[in-house]
Amino acid sequence: MDTEAGPGSLPYLPGTGRPIPEAEPGLVERWHSGGGELVELLTQVREGLGGIAAFRLGPAPTVLVTDPQAVQHVLAQHPERYVKRSHRARVLLGDGVLSATGAAWKSQRRLLQSQFTGTGMRRYEQRITGAARTTAGRWAEYARTGQTFDVGQEMRRFALDAIWRSLTGHPLDAGTERELAAVAAVATALPTLPADVTDAQDAVAADLARIDAVARNAIEAARGGAAGPDGPGLLHVLIDAATERPEYTDRLIRDELVTLLVAGHETTATTLTWLYLLLDRNPAAREEALTAGGEGSPQRHQAIQALVHETLRFYPSAWILPRHATEDDTLAGYAVEAGTDILLCPYLTHRDPELWPDPEHFDPRRFTTPDGRPTHPGAYFPFGIGPRACLGVQFALRESTVLLEHLLPVHSLAFSSTPTKAVYGITVRPDGPTPATLT
Repeated sequence: MDTEAGPGSLPYLPGTGRPIPEAEPGLVERWHSGGGELVELLTQVREGLGGIAAFRLGPAPTVLVTDPQAVQHVLAQHPERYVKRSHRARVLLGDGVLSATGAAWKSQRRLLQSQFTGTGMRRYEQRITGAARTTAGRWAEYARTGQTFDVGQEMRRFALDAIWRSLTGHPLDAGTERELAAVAAVATALPTLPADVTDAQDAVAADLARIDAVARNAIEAARGGAAGPDGPGLLHVLIDAATERPEYTDRLIRDELVTLLVAGHETTATTLTWLYLLLDRNPAAREEALTAGGEGSPQRHQAIQALVHETLRFYPSAWILPRHATEDDTLAGYAVEAGTDILLCPYLTHRDPELWPDPEHFDPRRFTTPDGRPTHPGAYFPFGIGPRACLGVQFALRESTVLLEHLLPVHSLAFSSTPTKAVYGITVRPDGPTPATLT
């Protein structure tokens, strides 16, 4: 690993910008010798050099971008200059919309976009509410019996039920839930898989086979006209597309189905788990949300949604967003050469004290009071911004809010133990179980 290049070695394009400040050569070595997480290195780089800074993990520099203006420039204003390359989750997602690029991505995105805005979202309201009521029923039984349960597992169960109903029209059954545990297994393994795609697939072949079998059965059922009690779902939209678009083979339909499963439940489940852990440390925030207004009132709805937003500030759904510069550019006054790797880090932007006063304090009022949060769009982007922002933002916010409207007024959690660390993988998740009882 080359870490010898010193300051001043970054590309400088005369007349287009000044050189990007680069971390001292020994920083990466010290980070490695301490066994630190990548987020620790990025934190040191930002604290030492500011919102646009460089460090070396190899022969070429990687540029860390946390400055809101630069974030907006990269993700929203010039996405054609800063592109997404091969997604590390491709072994699981295949060519689904999350990992697709170029013309294929544009076509797939266009098909799905209408399903997650306006009228499209209203189709899934009843399904999300059904999943929330099922979860509320389980929690009522936990409260009656005093049973200890794992909060993270419950949140995954709810979110998987909500997206499964939206995809197929059917509630999640026990057998499907059991088989789809393989999705979480592969997602957890991704950061440690071999770089070679074939070797990576071999390492998780058994779990991929279970996922493929669930997808194949769901596709065959939907193609046979087996709409659920709530009517056709997103899977039917994909199958219908295949009649006019030859690229929608069974393999691509499988990839889109698995992509929607992963994106539609893993991030939401993680956010809700963190939210309950944060409420455990900040119980007054729950009371403030419930006293903001009566049941079903806009005031309470806004206050509960603020709990979700503040949780996403702490633990954004996408904590790091890699991009690759395809051409020379000037980024907030700094010269960026074609071929440079860019890392945008919502996790660090959201914790910048110059943007968020007292950033380590959990305060949902940032999202309900005037001037409570930065107005620049690049200062808060838990789902990304620009054309590649997460398709399911409204779906995720809606399912989180609906579940909390069902559970928060009725139950308080008492954790038996809580994780002390976070794991930085595809998402930022708690490092360990979250056993609790209801009070």
